[in-house]
Amino acid sequence: EVQLVESGGGLVQPGGSLRLSCAASGFTFGAYDMSWVRQAPGKGLEWVSTINGGGGSPTYANSVKGRFTISRSNAKSTLYLEMNSLKPEDTAVYYCTNDPKYTSRGQGTQVTVSS
Repeated sequence: EVQLVESGGGLVQPGGSLRLSCAASGFTFGAYDMSWVRQAPGKGLEWVSTINGGGGSPTYANSVKGRFTISRSNAKSTLYLEMNSLKPEDTAVYYCTNDPKYTSRGQGTQVTVSS
């Protein structure tokens, strides 16, 4: 059974930073591309970033490019998202997923950017 457990969210002021983690189990972590997606209040899912199974070729949504960095540790079966220069519009529940359709996700971690 695929299990994805996100953590690291919280309340941060604009311009601040957070590091999200996603602990994965139940599948061969290194064999899968992994993504972060987010859902802001009242909006649909938005893709944020993807990294391939080997830890290369990261891609980012234009809205986060230059501010967010995705990485992974296959030894620890853990996905990360380093978020810097946070903006109020980054407020959302953040999910990790190994599913290209984003239907298989963890419970999410809330990120709130507010002064």
